Amino acid sequence: MRVCILIQDNGKSLVTETNISSTRRNVWSWALYDWANSAFATTVMAGFFPVFFKEYWNTGVSVTESTFRLGLVSSLGSLVIVIMAPVLGAIADNLGKRKGMLLAFAFLGILMTAGLYLVEMGEWRLAAVIYVLALVGFSGANIFYDSLLPFVSSRDDMDRTSALGFSLGYLGGGLLLALNVLMTLHPDTFGLEDTAAAIRVSFVMVAAWWLVFSLPLIFNVPEPDNHPGAIPASMLKVGFSRVFKTLHEVRQLRNVWLFLVAYWLYIDGVDTVVRMAVDYGLSLGFDQKNLILALLITQFTGFPAALLFGQLGSYFGPRPGIFIALLIYMLVTIRGALMNDVSEFYFLAFAIGIAQGGIQALSRSLYARMIPKERAAEFFGFYNMLGKFAAILGPVMMGWVAALTGSPRAGILSLLVLFLAGALVLVFVRDESTRQAMPK
Repeated sequence: MRVCILIQDNGKSLVTETNISSTRRNVWSWALYDWANSAFATTVMAGFFPVFFKEYWNTGVSVTESTFRLGLVSSLGSLVIVIMAPVLGAIADNLGKRKGMLLAFAFLGILMTAGLYLVEMGEWRLAAVIYVLALVGFSGANIFYDSLLPFVSSRDDMDRTSALGFSLGYLGGGLLLALNVLMTLHPDTFGLEDTAAAIRVSFVMVAAWWLVFSLPLIFNVPEPDNHPGAIPASMLKVGFSRVFKTLHEVRQLRNVWLFLVAYWLYIDGVDTVVRMAVDYGLSLGFDQKNLILALLITQFTGFPAALLFGQLGSYFGPRPGIFIALLIYMLVTIRGALMNDVSEFYFLAFAIGIAQGGIQALSRSLYARMIPKERAAEFFGFYNMLGKFAAILGPVMMGWVAALTGSPRAGILSLLVLFLAGALVLVFVRDESTRQAMPK
């Protein structure tokens, strides 16, 4: 369908056309990448890799040693992205290759994820190297995926578009995770030898899922039209110089750096809940199967909830939706410190599913409203860097309070500090109608 738009230009009426179906196609093709790569986040990162790394690739190793190795691997992958993220964004903006960089990192993640199938029992070093590379591919691609949001969506639809991506991610990741869990519980039904074989096949399925559902973005989302600058030989130098320049500029963009401070505080709490929920449930004596079921509840709840928060953002602006999500997290934290029954754990998983997709989607769209469109990848590099720094303060604080008081319940209650502090800083962030201009 084509529609005509009347534009006034210095008193003259100009008529232009836009293809609505093409715009929708671009939006859905962009959002489907979330459906594609969320399989890695759910099945690999949150689901099977931690367990398989400890029990299969570290067979015969003490629990403390395997836990140390797992923590080292996860931290190394995050550290690489923390260092690379802003530089990658600056390079992509300068060369005009946001989509190209996305696909390069996505293909790295896809190949490495499939490569986990080939790692034999006890080969923890090889598993660690392949997983770190897969994590770098996954996280690096997300920088450029986020940076495409201002180009595939109008400002008025940005909240809904961002929420659509997260909602499809929750649904797609949840569907494949459910299938993979069934494979591990009943390997004979799927013609597999045992649970270990089912998990190894799951890694290949994730890679195939990631690749197939990336195709709409590859074919339908154009590379943003801008003016490339540096030649390849000078990319790294230009990237670092742009990073230092942007750091200076961000300090002068009051609204941007206030939001980044607020985001770092509350997303630290959000990620801590995600990463520590299973460990907390185990400390209360809940069975591992109950915890997997809770993870699935969160995934499938997040699908409609993200869409709902996207609508809220469109009508009232993203900030009120973020405040609602933070309130839910505060109530979950308080209730989590008091729960005793696994049914309460399921309810809290449902509540987290409601809030998690909403706070992620609206945070992304609010930030996209503020930053210079032509330097979206660079600014989202900083955004994703803070996301990787997240869950550093929270777990340490949670563990320290738990050790000090002798109670894991007091530890999880300490996360209220992060949610409250993030909400307080967010009060001073303006939901501006236009992006901030770069300082002269």
